[in-house]
Amino acid sequence: MDRRQFITRAGLGAATAGLGTVTAAGAAAAAETPSDSGPTAQGTDAGRAVLTGAQQWAADGWTALSGYRVGVISNPTGILIDASHIVDSMVASEAVDIAGVFGPEHGFRGSAQAGEAEETTSDPRTGVTVYDAYGAQEAGFMRMFAEAGVEVVVFDIQDVGARFYTYIWTMWSAMRAAARMDLKFVVLDRPNPIGGTAAGPMLFPGYESGIGQRYIVQQHGMTVGELAQLFNAEFLPDDAGAVVEDLEIVELRRWRPDSRYADTGLPWVLPSPNMPTPDTAQVYVGTCLFEGTTSSEGRGTTRPFELIGAPYGTYHWADDLNAAELPGVDFREAYFVPTISKHIGKVCGGVQLHVTDPDAFDPIRTGVTMLTTLKHLYPNDFSWRGGGTSDGFIHLLHGSDRLRIMVDAGASADEIVASWQDELAEFDQLRQQYLLYRGRR
Repeated sequence: MDRRQFITRAGLGAATAGLGTVTAAGAAAAAETPSDSGPTAQGTDAGRAVLTGAQQWAADGWTALSGYRVGVISNPTGILIDASHIVDSMVASEAVDIAGVFGPEHGFRGSAQAGEAEETTSDPRTGVTVYDAYGAQEAGFMRMFAEAGVEVVVFDIQDVGARFYTYIWTMWSAMRAAARMDLKFVVLDRPNPIGGTAAGPMLFPGYESGIGQRYIVQQHGMTVGELAQLFNAEFLPDDAGAVVEDLEIVELRRWRPDSRYADTGLPWVLPSPNMPTPDTAQVYVGTCLFEGTTSSEGRGTTRPFELIGAPYGTYHWADDLNAAELPGVDFREAYFVPTISKHIGKVCGGVQLHVTDPDAFDPIRTGVTMLTTLKHLYPNDFSWRGGGTSDGFIHLLHGSDRLRIMVDAGASADEIVASWQDELAEFDQLRQQYLLYRGRR
C-alpha cells in the first residue's frame, strides 16, 4: 500500500501537495550527513554531551532570533546543559524580544498536576507574560499569538516518545495556527529518550482526542523535530489548508537514535510530575495503558508507571508475568499506597517492573501482556476506566476499541500485538522520509 492509500484509509485525504514546503534541511539530506563527532561522541561529560538545538542557538547568543517578536512554547525541560532555562537565557542575552511564553499541560514552570495548567500570568523571574496554552487548539493559539504580536514561534519541550503524551499535540495545534498566520516556526530539537523505533497500534479516525489528534502509532520513534516535519507535510495541508512555509528544525548534534538518554550527557528534568526519570519514560509507553483501567498506574508513588497494582492484586500476578518470560524485564511482587489519583490511601498489590535489558525490552508488548494476565487472573475484579463503554479512556490511549474488545474476548498478548503489525509497517514506511538522524551510529 502506498502513502496516498495509507493516508486515505486513515481518513486524511491526499497530502502530497505539501511535501516540498519544509524549509529545514530535508530528512534525506540529513540522513546522508555523518555525525560531526563520530562514534565516540556519546560521552557523559558536558564537553561531549549531545548538543540540543537550544544549546547551539544559546552558544550563538540567540542571534538567530534578533529582530523578531518571539513566542516561546516551553516548560521546565527547556533547559541548557547548565540547567538554566532557555527563556531566562534569552532574557539575559538582551538579544530576544519575547512576546510571550505559552505553557502546555503542567504549565511553563511545571507547578500543575496531570490534566491541569498554570493560569495566564506574569513570570516572576523574567516579567514575561505567560499564557495558559494547555488544551488550546488552532483558534486559541491564533488568538494568543495575535494578542502577543508573535512573529516567530519557538518550540522547545522534552518529549517522551508516546502518542498520548500531550506536548506533541500542543506543537501540532501551534503549527496549525502558525500556518494560518504565516508565522515562522522553529523547533529546537531534543532526543527521544526511548529511541528511534516505531511500535504499537495506529490511532484511527473517530478516536481523536487531546492525547491523540492525528494518525500516528503509539510509540512514534521520532524526535519532535522529525514529527514537526511529518505534521507539516502530511497533515497540515488538509487540516489547516496551509503549511508552515518557514519551518526550521535546529537539529541535534552527537545524538544517535539507538542511544539511551543516560548516554547523552544531558540533565533529565521531569517533563511532567509523574515522569521522574528516564527509566519512567522507558516503560511509560506501555504501562500508561493502565490509565484506561481502574488499576493504579503508580501515580502518587515514587515510581509511577513502574509500580502497577490494585487493591485486589496478589503475588500471583508477578509469578504469572515472570512465567511469560518477556524479554528484557523482570517483575517483582510489590505493594504500595497511592497518595493521588486512583485508590488514594489504599494498599495496592501488584508488581514493579525492572528492565534488565533495554535493547530487548518491548514496552508495548509488556503492557499488553500485563493487561491480559491481570484480566485472566482477576476476571471479577478487573475493570476498564469508564466501565468498558464505547467512550472508555482505553480507546483513546490505544487509538481504537480493538484492545478492549480483544482483551475482554480472552485474546492472547501475541494475538493482540499481531493485530496491528500491518498498520505499523505502513506508518514506519511513511515516517522514513522525515527522519533526520537515521544512519548515525
